[in-house]
Amino acid sequence: MLRPESFAAGKWIAPGTGARGVIGPVTGEKIAEAGGPPPDAQAMLDWARNVGGPALRAMGFHDRARLIKDLAQYVDGRKEELYALNPLTGATRRDGAVDIEGGIGTMFVFASKGRRELPDGQVYVDGGTERLSREGSFIGQHIAVPLRGVAVHINAFNFPVWGMLEKLAPAIIAGVPCIVKPATQTCYLTEACFRMIIESGILPEGAVQLVVGGVGDMLDRLGPQDVVGFTGSASTAEGLRVNRHLIHNSVRFHSEQDSLNATILGPDVAAGSPAFDQFIKEAATEITVKAGQKCTAIRRIIVPQQRMGDVAEALLARLAKVTVGDPASPDVRMGALASGSQKADVLDKLSRLASETTRLTGDPEAPDLIGAGPEGAFLAPTLLQCDDPDAAQCVHTIEAFGPVSTLMPYRDVPHAASLANRGGGSLVASLVTDDPAVARDVTLESAAWHGRIYITGASSAKEATSHGAPLAQMVHGGPGRAGGGEELGGIRGVLHYMQRTAIQGSPDVITAITGQWQTGSAEVKGPDHPFQRTFDELQIGETLHTESRPVTLDDIEHFAQFSGDTFYAHMDEEAAQANPFFPGRVAHGYLLLSFAAGLFVQPDPGPVLANTGLNGLSFQKPVSPGTQMKVRLTVKRKTRRTPTYGEVAWDVTLFDEDNAQVANYELLTMVAYSR
Repeated sequence: MLRPESFAAGKWIAPGTGARGVIGPVTGEKIAEAGGPPPDAQAMLDWARNVGGPALRAMGFHDRARLIKDLAQYVDGRKEELYALNPLTGATRRDGAVDIEGGIGTMFVFASKGRRELPDGQVYVDGGTERLSREGSFIGQHIAVPLRGVAVHINAFNFPVWGMLEKLAPAIIAGVPCIVKPATQTCYLTEACFRMIIESGILPEGAVQLVVGGVGDMLDRLGPQDVVGFTGSASTAEGLRVNRHLIHNSVRFHSEQDSLNATILGPDVAAGSPAFDQFIKEAATEITVKAGQKCTAIRRIIVPQQRMGDVAEALLARLAKVTVGDPASPDVRMGALASGSQKADVLDKLSRLASETTRLTGDPEAPDLIGAGPEGAFLAPTLLQCDDPDAAQCVHTIEAFGPVSTLMPYRDVPHAASLANRGGGSLVASLVTDDPAVARDVTLESAAWHGRIYITGASSAKEATSHGAPLAQMVHGGPGRAGGGEELGGIRGVLHYMQRTAIQGSPDVITAITGQWQTGSAEVKGPDHPFQRTFDELQIGETLHTESRPVTLDDIEHFAQFSGDTFYAHMDEEAAQANPFFPGRVAHGYLLLSFAAGLFVQPDPGPVLANTGLNGLSFQKPVSPGTQMKVRLTVKRKTRRTPTYGEVAWDVTLFDEDNAQVANYELLTMVAYSR
């Protein structure tokens, strides 16, 4: 008998009086006891805000991203312990991989993107500076900083591991402690993974807590610095949204709900073609993976009227091969639903859909079972057909959250898009086509109603990630019925746990706050050439002013012949004068960059290891033959990358003899920490 525990204010709390029995979906027998009196909500919130929050905020983004990477590696090393419990949820090992490997992989992605895309510091700089004064002595900058509260994550039963980890990773990287509330039906698997997190000792004290069972009055105690992240049914989300304390205290509420996702077969796809086969494969997969208990599962299959028979025949043949039964058996392709109540709910939804559909498969209540008895929460894959989707209502509003999908016809591409949109807002719609024009038309018609549009065909079939796979790099969420929130999305997901603030001040003030040098702020003179100084020795604002050098007509002509760039503005005086941008023949922009490097580079071996690129190159003033040019090279920001070297971003500005700015760019170099 499993007895999953809560972890509150640093202590494990066993199930108490009133604990709920969890009935296993495979055998119909009790497998766990969970819950009881809720933990002290205020103590948990105080521990998160006063212990976990300060500990996380004392670190930088990169430090917190490393914690997530270390945690992913630790859980990955113990994942077989999670797989051992996975069949109790009704899921096969393949289904469990979506949950367990998916959660671990999501942490790895966030850790990587956190170190690549976030600054090596505590302040996120959002966009460029805004010049707010004539001379540039007063500027503005948008930044984002961690919220000072706690993230309360309320997760669904169908992904007990991934659901926790995909929310936890961006929140921790942002610097916000988390309280995890899993669905009771599968909480034992969440608790097993959470226990690994605590036993690893990787996260600081107070960074994470776990509530098994009810949260008591915790939501009533949240304030404007807190966040609620919810995944689950639309009805539960609706109840949470109207909590008067959440509304009164302006608590951030992110909701990811079930939705009536659709897939569309493009009019260009012929029966038996590679794209058609891919369509059938993905539709069958989305009906059967996790026994259809996925918020991204395909609920409506929208195909050209003339392809209805072909699709039905091919899909029925594929579904007929799906074996149902004990998920621990290697011969089983589809396990049980999560609970008997879930099975009853799906059957109720099927009865309501019956008035608008015809069932193409056999009795969903009578699957041929392998290694299991009828006491379990098993259903057969079920395909329905709706011949008049325009008149139908239920197929566009009622979701049977199980291995159920409805086939329906469309007349033309606008009609297909309108049918997809009738779901009222979905997490994902997919389109199988090899016609880019069809893809564009569907996207323009449907993007406003979907969080993600997955488009594939013969050209991308081998590498496409599948309709139902939320990826950490992409937004997971959707408008309307899907909840109106967003999860994942790379660094976008991290920013959900931060406050965007506009700061205004002098360049020196903005430099001090952001850790990035701003034009007009104080310059620092180093003791020797900056290319001879290590990463740790270099200071933000350290500046080198070079000597001047002339740009001659011979230089321009030599560069033109040497590079092959004989554009008329460099070679033909009369044609150049006729150009509204130039006073006559001018130097090549890339010639100026080459001369700039020649002015500021120190050629001897030193800590600078490599030039890895440049950003934001712009030319402000043409350079005529005879101009004297010079360069200002300034350390703009520093980012640690590996144990041995970091990235230094330099502000490079070219001037002429009148100190007028000619060009500007950001140079990136890798610089060793030590000599």
